[in-house]
Amino acid sequence: MNRIPPVPFAQPFDSSSFLDCLKASGYTGPSLQGTGAPQFAERLPHATTVLAVRYAGGVVMAGDRQASEGYQVSSRAISKVIPVDRFSCVAIAGAAGPAIEMARLFRVEIEHYEKLEGVMLTTEGKANKLAQMVREALPMAMQGLVVVPLFAGYDQARGAGRIYKYDPAGGRYEEEAYHANGSGGLFAKNALKMLWRENFTRTEAIEAALRALYEAADEDLGTGGPDFVREIFPTVFTMDREGTVELPQDEVSRYYRTFIDALKRKD
Repeated sequence: MNRIPPVPFAQPFDSSSFLDCLKASGYTGPSLQGTGAPQFAERLPHATTVLAVRYAGGVVMAGDRQASEGYQVSSRAISKVIPVDRFSCVAIAGAAGPAIEMARLFRVEIEHYEKLEGVMLTTEGKANKLAQMVREALPMAMQGLVVVPLFAGYDQARGAGRIYKYDPAGGRYEEEAYHANGSGGLFAKNALKMLWRENFTRTEAIEAALRALYEAADEDLGTGGPDFVREIFPTVFTMDREGTVELPQDEVSRYYRTFIDALKRKD
């Protein structure tokens, strides 16, 4: 990662965009030039499955905890869902290092804007900011360092949860019900397709998200399932009029123990 030179105090940069300030200081972001890309990119840790599910008055966002490096486990306890502010979260899939950096820069970008402008960005405004960051990371994606985030938040004006997906070129698309990214995303979406219904309650949406992650882990080598030995379980956040709330790990554990016990009784 390129080091960020300090901005001279004699030349203050007045902008509501933190990214513009970084560019003015000479920051160019990570690069794979000279590393033998894309072969080098294939050996980097990758975050796998993340998803979001709407419910009546809010949205759930969840992700498994495993990062994979080829056929090896790079990390068993990575956090792929990162709160952005009081009403929104971003989830990462793709090359883990650049994805985490993008998520953290996105959070600082939103904080910087709101501090300078004195107002909160709308949910759609935040989604547009993230699309700009994904678009600017296209050169990295062309070298194999693909980062495809998932954004979700509670829209105070609408009183509803909203979900946005992206393509590597920065295209932004809103999903009305649910979406999943990552190597296990297809399996998670298939599960959600069967489980989702209009006017989910918060509890039902959480259970559907956890079930979808379980199904993804069952089919995809890169997705980590519930780990009862190490007590490592998926990260789950809900966003509604009460704000962004993380589900305690013991509640996630309790759900999976009940679910697996039910599967054993069926057998």
